[in-house]
Amino acid sequence: MKSKASAKDIDSSKEKQTQSSAVKPLDYAPRLKVLFKEKVLPVMLKEFGYKNPMQVPRVERIVLNVGMGEAVQNVKLLESAAAELEQITGQKPVLTKAKKAIAGFKLREGVPIGVKVTLRGTQMHEFMDRLIAVALPRIRDFRGISPKGFDGRGNYTLGLKEQLTFPEIKYDDIASIHGMDITFVTTAKRNDEAKALLAHLGMPFRAS
Repeated sequence: MKSKASAKDIDSSKEKQTQSSAVKPLDYAPRLKVLFKEKVLPVMLKEFGYKNPMQVPRVERIVLNVGMGEAVQNVKLLESAAAELEQITGQKPVLTKAKKAIAGFKLREGVPIGVKVTLRGTQMHEFMDRLIAVALPRIRDFRGISPKGFDGRGNYTLGLKEQLTFPEIKYDDIASIHGMDITFVTTAKRNDEAKALLAHLGMPFRAS
């Protein structure tokens, strides 16, 4: 009994050391948050003639959504997609369920058909930074993202064809290749404001 207790104490100590070493400094701020405050905010104040800094649009949250209609027949695909999304974002996904039944697809209301993650704060800024600097440049023949994904209310949705765009995901470990939608929810009220905000933060929009 004593040896077991001792082993637990050692494991607990190791876990605490690991958690401690992973803690960020108190003065840590994500690069994109600093970029917004020091460069984007003053540029947009001038560009759009806002009367005070609080009027400048901000990225409020980022939502990653994976739709897995085929998971109705194979639940393991949904489990794999959830694990991959957690690996990409560092946050546990939630299930999305069918809002209505579709007989042709043998789909019943309430059945899980996807997973999604909503990022805010530090995790949001860090994910966006990795997306811009690492993931998007990995797309073959990449020439920029479409400027047509705005919804008229200041939000932008980017569609990716496969999860392998992210270097965290290895081909040999996946159950299937699937795409995802990444939605940037901003406080902007118009498309041009939202596009300017995202572009100044480094989103590589193509010319047309």
